[in-house]
Amino acid sequence: MRPLRAVWMKVGLEKVNTHEGVMVDALLDSGATGLFMNREFVDKNGFRMERLERPVKVMNVDGTHNKGGDITHEVTCDIFYKGHRERARFDVCNLGRMKVILGMPWLAAHNPEIDWEKGKVELMRCPPWCGKSNERKERAKPKERTRGTEEEKAISWAADEKEDWGREEEMEIDHRKIETMVPKRFH
Repeated sequence: MRPLRAVWMKVGLEKVNTHEGVMVDALLDSGATGLFMNREFVDKNGFRMERLERPVKVMNVDGTHNKGGDITHEVTCDIFYKGHRERARFDVCNLGRMKVILGMPWLAAHNPEIDWEKGKVELMRCPPWCGKSNERKERAKPKERTRGTEEEKAISWAADEKEDWGREEEMEIDHRKIETMVPKRFH
């Protein structure tokens, strides 16, 4: 058996403004610090970009600056995968041949089950904002427990799973603070 060099997921990406969709192979990358979309892919498919308040410097693995320059824009879109749906923000940058990277924040939030021999990915432990996980948990719970607010559902999910992922807004704020967490010498 030949070992896999990478694990890819075929995901659907839907534009928030027009609801047009496109299928793409997304690389799962535990070394990536966020979610990334290739600028060429963004332009070719007409995704609407939003300018960041401050550019984010992009460093390659070898410590050099990325040829594509700083990250200056982001794209918000919905991601679909085997019945799962969520809204996500992707930093737009030069990814070479890759179109989309799902990095560590996404991997940690979803904690996917991965068959490393076959490259199969199953989402069994999704956070509360993932459409499929909410539907599955609501069906499994008695009616009294499904009448709460979204925040109560998130708290219930965190307690049930013995994990505290926090709320989606807090994760977005944390994503923005990453520049302050990385030592200045890496900027």
